[in-house]
Amino acid sequence: MGATGPTTTKWVLDPAHSEITFKVKHMMITNVKGEFKVFSVAVDGEDIFTSPITATIDASSISTNNEQRDGHLKSADFFDVENHKELIFKSNSFKKAGDEYELKGILTIKGISKEVSFDVEFGGINKDPWGNDKAGFSVSGKINRKDWGLNWNTALETGGVLVSEDVKVFGEFQFTKQA
Repeated sequence: MGATGPTTTKWVLDPAHSEITFKVKHMMITNVKGEFKVFSVAVDGEDIFTSPITATIDASSISTNNEQRDGHLKSADFFDVENHKELIFKSNSFKKAGDEYELKGILTIKGISKEVSFDVEFGGINKDPWGNDKAGFSVSGKINRKDWGLNWNTALETGGVLVSEDVKVFGEFQFTKQA
C-alpha cells in the first residue's frame, strides 16, 4: 500500500443557498431583475480568502421570468448562447478594504475578457445543525454590458434608451468546508 498524503481542506459551494442575480434599468424608469439558475464556484485551495476562485455560469440558464425576453437575451443580440455557452470569472485578488473586501478578476463573456471588481461582504463562518462549517459571502458590483459586446438597444421617443448599459450584479454564496 502506498502512503497517503496529508488531508487537505476544501470549500465547496452550497448551491441550495447561493444565487447570482442582476438588475438593469428598463426604459430609464424601472429595474428588471434576472438570475442565472445554473452556475458553479470552485475554490482552488484550503484558504477561502487567498485561494483562486473560478465561477462558471451556464449562459442559457438566464431567467427574468419572461420567456420572450429570456429568448432575446439568449440570442446573438446579447449572450449568443448557441456560440458562447458559459460566462467565466477567474479571481486574481481578494483583499480587505475597510469593513468589506474587494474581489478582482477577469470576467469572460462572449469570448471577451475584461478585468472587473466586486465588493464583498463576509457574512462569517458558522456551524450548521449537522456540524458542518459554512462560510457566507454577499457580492455586488456593476459592469457595463457593452464592454462584452452586449450592444443591442433601441432609442425611446422621449429620449434615452430602452436598456441601460450598466448592469448591477449580485451574488449570495454559501460554502461548506470539507476535509
